[in-house]
Amino acid sequence: MSRLVVTTIGPASSVQDGGRFGAQRYGLVPSGAMDLLALVTANCLVGNASFAAAIEIGPLGAVFTAREGAVRVALAGAGRGADIAGRAVAFNSSMTLADGESLTLGFAKAGTFSYLAIEGGVQGEPMFGSLSVNARAGLGSPWPRPLQAGDTLEVAAASGAAERGIDLPAAGNGPIRVVMGPQDDEFGDATTLFLHSDWKISATSDRMGYRLEGPVIKHLHGHNIVSDGTVNGSIQVPGNGAPIVLMPDRGTSGGYPKIATVITADFRRFAQTPAGLGFRFRAVGMAEAQAEARKFAELLRTLPDRVADLQTSVLDLDALQSANVAGAAISAIDAGTWQSELQD
Repeated sequence: MSRLVVTTIGPASSVQDGGRFGAQRYGLVPSGAMDLLALVTANCLVGNASFAAAIEIGPLGAVFTAREGAVRVALAGAGRGADIAGRAVAFNSSMTLADGESLTLGFAKAGTFSYLAIEGGVQGEPMFGSLSVNARAGLGSPWPRPLQAGDTLEVAAASGAAERGIDLPAAGNGPIRVVMGPQDDEFGDATTLFLHSDWKISATSDRMGYRLEGPVIKHLHGHNIVSDGTVNGSIQVPGNGAPIVLMPDRGTSGGYPKIATVITADFRRFAQTPAGLGFRFRAVGMAEAQAEARKFAELLRTLPDRVADLQTSVLDLDALQSANVAGAAISAIDAGTWQSELQD
């Protein structure tokens, strides 16, 4: 066994897997990765099960150090500066930290969450079938809280396998697609305002809910309804008229009207939207939402087929030094040389 030490880490970073399911009817919070595509990508690169637990890294930087042996990891998700012992490393690829080396990650530049998968997976005791952390509920393993500097993960020793990369499809863009309802009839003309306005995610948002900044969405009949079930992407509108998009650490039911729901295929893209960046919503029908969900599920299923060994080459410095890489060189201090070349 080796160890991976959390040397430095910012808030909003925790162990997450595919989530805990099967008991939401009892109020058990699902949790799980904010960006399933990035989670599965990182896991595929180191040969883990697709929805195995990995480290979900928030928008701030982090440093991880290998101890008592080499550790093989992979990075995916929101891009940011990354290096091992000063050597720049690429996202969507695996890499090996030698004993004592550190992986240093900067601030997220494109998106919010990055994922660090560890070969052999995160070691922990599943709680209701998952290692995913939900600090409010006291759930998760190896610690039921966000990661802190000084935490040490017991990990498998690096296998020495060839490093691998992956060919991912181009990221989507444009408005975040939603299916209206189930209580959009509680808002009247405000549904048009909702769809034709620019929105931003508040800096006060977290894994439970993303608070939206934009126009006030008014209710027709008050903001209280009989509590009913929620899903990832449910957009509740509380009494102040500021919508909240429910995220993986949400409650399983809620008593505010829900004007719309982010479709499954766009949820990861919404979750990666940085605070303060403007965007819009676009309504689609149920048939399109279901078709896109099937396409997304098929993409996750076939990600291992996109993985390939990285091509590496060794630079022969002796051969390079003995080669005439400049061609027919001209001496800058020998006028006869360069004048003859100009005359030709």
